[in-house]
Amino acid sequence: QVQLVESGGGLVQAGGSLRLSCVASGRTDSVYRMGWFRQAPGKEREFVAVISRDGVARSHADAVKGRFTISRDNAKNTVYLQMNSLKPEDTAVYYCAAVGTTRSNWPPRVDREYDYWGQGTQVTVSS
Repeated sequence: QVQLVESGGGLVQAGGSLRLSCVASGRTDSVYRMGWFRQAPGKEREFVAVISRDGVARSHADAVKGRFTISRDNAKNTVYLQMNSLKPEDTAVYYCAAVGTTRSNWPPRVDREYDYWGQGTQVTVSS
C-alpha cells in the first residue's frame, strides 16, 4: 500500500503564491505517475496537473497553465505543486494522487485512473 500526505495549504491573498507538497510512504516502488486534483465547494473534483515517474513529462490543466508548476523529487518521494498568481477561483481542497501501475495513456486526467489518494489540503485565496 501507498500513503500520501499533503501539506502547504493555507490562506493567501489574490496574486500570492503557495507551494504544496505531497510525501509518499509505504510501497513507494509502486508509485508511477503523480498528480494533483482539486475540489471547490459544490463542484466536482477536477484535474490540476500530473508528472511522469522520471519527472520529464508534465501536463497542466488549462485553468492553471502558466501559473502552476508540478515537480517531483524521487529521492524524497515527494511531489510539489508551485502555485503562483493565485486567484479566488483557485480556492479548493487540493488532493495528491498516484498511479500504482504502468499505463500507456497520457496524460491521465480522470480521477479513476489513479490508485492512491491523500486526504487533501485546503487552499483559500482571498480577493
